Amino acid sequence: MAANSVAELIDRLHREAELDLPDDETPDVGIVMGSDSDLEVMSTGGRRRGAYDAFVEELGFEEQTDYENPPEARFTFETYVTSAHRTPELMTAYAETAEDRGLEVLIAGAGGKSADLPNMTASIAYPLPVIGVPVQEKSVDSVIGMPTGAPLVAVDAGKSFNAALSAAQILARQHEPVRERLLEYHEGLREEVGEVSRRLHDGGTAAFSNE
Repeated sequence: MAANSVAELIDRLHREAELDLPDDETPDVGIVMGSDSDLEVMSTGGRRRGAYDAFVEELGFEEQTDYENPPEARFTFETYVTSAHRTPELMTAYAETAEDRGLEVLIAGAGGKSADLPNMTASIAYPLPVIGVPVQEKSVDSVIGMPTGAPLVAVDAGKSFNAALSAAQILARQHEPVRERLLEYHEGLREEVGEVSRRLHDGGTAAFSNE
């Protein structure tokens, strides 16, 4: 059954690549991970916010689950599990078809000491930009260890939220609405710091600590 599922996914990716749909109907960002156990870090972030939170809550993206029936939002992302070690053929098919399927940037996360998915995805999808997310601290060296000539942008361990912001920055170079959303998000961060600073100074340390 598993083999059939993998084969069906591979066939689906190649069929979608042949459709040549308009860019505004295809996912802009692809999120891939080596295992569904990585989903908490790659999507919601667990104890910290993740890529899903950044895209949906801060930037107004929607998740696209049906390639031929996109949601109403102009900017979308999709999510897949494509293990480099257990389903290398699926990982390869996804990376090979990503650009033809309309994706503009990929986010790839993996855990363990052999976190090869971001590296391999970047190599196969080249020149499509890939942002690597080490799911665990022990994954950092593996994710950032690409040789000269094989680029891979990476964020710190577990910080898929930042990976989503970086992906949006890449999109913003061609899409003004994404740029405006990023600026609005950044301005909100500035205001939060200003408000905290004002309350701390005006009320004093003791009162602020007891809030």
